[in-house]
Amino acid sequence: MAKLPIALQLYSVRKDCEQDLPAVLDAVARMGYEGVEFAGYYDRSADELRALLDARNLQTVGTHIGIQTLLGDELEKTVAFNQTLGNRYLIVPGLPKEYRDSLDAWKRTAEVFNDLAEKVAPSGMQVGYHNHTVEFDKSEGECAWDVFARGTRDDVVLQLDTGNAYHGGGDAVAYLRAYPGRSQTVHLKEYSADKEKALIGEGDTDWQAVFQLCESVGGTEWYIVEQETYAHPPLVTVEKCLQNLRAMGK
Repeated sequence: MAKLPIALQLYSVRKDCEQDLPAVLDAVARMGYEGVEFAGYYDRSADELRALLDARNLQTVGTHIGIQTLLGDELEKTVAFNQTLGNRYLIVPGLPKEYRDSLDAWKRTAEVFNDLAEKVAPSGMQVGYHNHTVEFDKSEGECAWDVFARGTRDDVVLQLDTGNAYHGGGDAVAYLRAYPGRSQTVHLKEYSADKEKALIGEGDTDWQAVFQLCESVGGTEWYIVEQETYAHPPLVTVEKCLQNLRAMGK
C-alpha cells in the first residue's frame, strides 16, 4: 500500500496559530506535513484559509466542529464553508451532556449522525466523531464507543484518537480491528503509563500494529498528529513527532 500522508491537528499549536497563523502554516509545511485539520478558524473566512493553504501546498483533511454547527439551518452554512476549504470530513470532537449521559443517549446520538451523514453525502462529505476518554467507560457494562459504532452507518467516520483511547482504558488496536473501513482519519497520539509528556514513538503504543491495521483494514486515508503535552515548545514538539514517525517508516 502507498505511504499514507500525515497531517497536523492545529489544536496542537493553537496559541501559535492565534498569534500568527500564516507563520505557523509556513512552519508546518516546511516540517513536511501535507495537510492540516482545523479546530477553529482564527477569525478568517473560508476563502482566506483556502488561499493560505494553497500557497503552501497544504490540504484541509478535516475540521473539528460542535454538533450545533451541523443542526438545522447551520448545516448548509457549514457545508458551504468546508466546500470552499476543500474539506470532506466534518468531525465532532465532543458532545453536550444530553447526547452522551447514558447508553440510550448514545443510541439516539448515533441516529442523529446517521441523519447528518445522509444529508451531507450529496456534497461529497462525511460526518464523524472523535473520541476522548469517556467513550470507553464501561460503567453500564458496555462502552459508548461500541454503542455509537454499531449504531451508525458505515459512512460515519470513527475518528479514533489512539492516546485518548488508551487513557480511557480502551485498546486502540482492538478498535481499529473491530470496525474495518471506519477509520478514514486517525489521530496519532502517544500513550505512556509513566511518561507524561511522551512524544509519538516514545511511549507504550504498539505503533506498528496501529499502522498495519490502518493500512490494511482501517480504510485510513490520513494520519493526523495531535499533541497536547509539551516537552518542548509546541512547534518543536510537533516537528519531533513527525520526525519520529519518519524514523518508523511513515
